[in-house]
Amino acid sequence: MKVMTKLMFSALCAVAVMTSASAQDKSVMLSNGIKYVDVPYVAHTLEADGPEELIINCDEVDCTTLVEYVLAESLTPKLDNGDISESAFADNLQKIRYRNGKIDGYTSRLHYIADWINNGVRNGFLEDVTAANSADTEKLSISYMSTHPQQYKQLANSKENVAKIQEIEKSLSGQTVHYLPKAKLPVTGFPWIKDGDIIAITTNTPGLDVAHLGIAFYVNGKLTLLHASSTQKKVVVSKVALSQMLQDNSKWTGIRVLRMKK
Repeated sequence: MKVMTKLMFSALCAVAVMTSASAQDKSVMLSNGIKYVDVPYVAHTLEADGPEELIINCDEVDCTTLVEYVLAESLTPKLDNGDISESAFADNLQKIRYRNGKIDGYTSRLHYIADWINNGVRNGFLEDVTAANSADTEKLSISYMSTHPQQYKQLANSKENVAKIQEIEKSLSGQTVHYLPKAKLPVTGFPWIKDGDIIAITTNTPGLDVAHLGIAFYVNGKLTLLHASSTQKKVVVSKVALSQMLQDNSKWTGIRVLRMKK
């Protein structure tokens, strides 16, 4: 694993920081996240052969692993030389990615973002700030993975894993969560959405709860998204406001907003 504090800012990073007053307030999540701009988007980097183990690949990310790496680094104290301990980073990443920080096969990984959020809140390193600021709710109905097993390497030929995933889906389904509908999000965002907050984009895709993850970033008074883009094939800061991104995608319904707790 590379020591991420050694990553260099791209030209886009420098411009973005200069145009964001909030970035100058040194949001740890945003400062760490912006170093990933231009890192290639690669899906399925966690789907390795053999037993489930902690994989760290900061050179290739998708929307979820980007947020996980940034959150893990942000939770890890800096050493006297300004770097971070690789073992401490790995420990934090495992707490973020696996249910209660324990690796016990493929299904111990937090595949659904609702499960991922619950784990972070339960273990004290995430705060769901949506509930205090949006009265809108939705009831979860989770089934996508078990009904599309051929899309997942570790489910395609494992009835045991499918059965375990179904139990997880059953435990999540019926839960009521707060979210902010996309029609209520202005271009300028809200004061309660801060630079560096984690943005989980909710979806109307049957059986799914969240379709995309990113990090809030105010640029010239506009709330944008720092995210790993599957269309642009790299980590980018959105050129349009997050509100416009949501309006442009008929499958995206709104956002949940999470904040790191240390």
